[in-house]
Amino acid sequence: MSLENRFTEDELLLLSNTPYAIGSAMIFAGGSGLGTIKEMIANTKSFINGAKEFPNNEIITGILPNLKDFEDTKEKSKDLKIHYKEWLKSKGIESFDKMQTAVIEDAKEVSEILSSKSSQSEADEYKEWALSIAENVANAAKEGGFLGFGGERVSEDERVFLDKIKEALNI
Repeated sequence: MSLENRFTEDELLLLSNTPYAIGSAMIFAGGSGLGTIKEMIANTKSFINGAKEFPNNEIITGILPNLKDFEDTKEKSKDLKIHYKEWLKSKGIESFDKMQTAVIEDAKEVSEILSSKSSQSEADEYKEWALSIAENVANAAKEGGFLGFGGERVSEDERVFLDKIKEALNI
């Protein structure tokens, strides 16, 4: 059964957007300074790698671009970017607090959708993927150091946000 037969268009948009939004919110959870660039790269790379890590998960492979097909990659990447911008605008996100709240609400909704419209293993893999994006972003750069010296790999704010994501996804 295709994704379009299993999920509504709005649900597919939510499933597509939420993992990337989780990573984006994690970028702003800790003040990485120059490390923010590393975190942005980690977010995009972790998001795209979902298809490699979970090649048998119909949801993940269905919402991500097929990197072996240039036209599909170009089209889905463009669509994902448009939907992400629309999501930011629709949620009225103008601060980290608003973004974090919106991401947590969406993660809860995703968890509910997955529990009613997917197998347990498919839902678990999706949640693992979404959480791994946040963890990879949090680990991409040290927080609180100076010019790369000192600081900690995952800040307290990032740990708190990770816990909120786990709770929202029912992990």
